[in-house]
Amino acid sequence: QVQLVESGGGLVQAGGSLRLSCAASGRTVSGNAMGWFRQAPGKERESVAGINWSGGRTYYADSVKGRFTISRDNAKNTVFLQMNGLKPEDTAAYYCAASDYNEYRSALSDFRSWGQGTQVTVSS
Repeated sequence: QVQLVESGGGLVQAGGSLRLSCAASGRTVSGNAMGWFRQAPGKERESVAGINWSGGRTYYADSVKGRFTISRDNAKNTVFLQMNGLKPEDTAAYYCAASDYNEYRSALSDFRSWGQGTQVTVSS
């Protein structure tokens, strides 16, 4: 079983940037697609970005395209989410998850391993 720990969340003004990290332990995730999801109060958890096992393919929700960048360092068993141009509507708890597959799909059912989440709050 893999353990995922997110870090890097915080409070930032609109237009600012944050970089989230997701460190995996227990086993390597180098063969797994990885995803970042977010959940705002009263809303369903939604896919934000995903990356395939090699890092060669990435996926973004329309709402974050051009502002967020997902990347991974398989040597360090870590996945990142660089968030630029943050907006108040980006406020949510952000979760990292490991897919059971090596190619990314946004379906939550693909993801069996989840981190505990890190809060991102964007003030206007």
